[in-house]
Amino acid sequence: MQKTARDMILSLALIVLAAGVVWLFIPHEDGEPDIKRVDYRVDLLTARRAASYPVAAPEGLSEAWKPTSVRYRGAESEAWHLGFRAPDGEYVAVEQSTGKRTAFIEDATQGAAKTESTQRIDGETWTRYEGDHYDALVLEGTEGSTTVVTGTASFDRLTKMAEALRTE
Repeated sequence: MQKTARDMILSLALIVLAAGVVWLFIPHEDGEPDIKRVDYRVDLLTARRAASYPVAAPEGLSEAWKPTSVRYRGAESEAWHLGFRAPDGEYVAVEQSTGKRTAFIEDATQGAAKTESTQRIDGETWTRYEGDHYDALVLEGTEGSTTVVTGTASFDRLTKMAEALRTE
């Protein structure tokens, strides 16, 4: 019985030692992940030609705003998505669609709830949505589409993105 316990302790020590050696030689990155910048110009031009509504994208944002994802799905309610990493590291996305408004907003905001707060941005009234994961600004368009600026960023950053949106 003693020999078995001693063998188990020696085996455990050998396993811990091997794990320590492996850990030492595997590179560790403690910094932020390197998120690739995407070029969305071609996708934007394609979406603007194909969509039945004016497709929005930001203009004039600083280089600190890093575009990270883009897609246009014409067959899926003409859904436009453009994701950014904001200067403070938070996520901001522009979402547009001609789909059913309630379902689209629910999906784009990850279940955020509509508030009574609105704000005027470039002459349009945007409604604030607040949620556990994402907050959002929602513009219920008059041309058959809904525009949502959403993400983990603050309302100041969401507003900055909404102010930068252009459809031409």
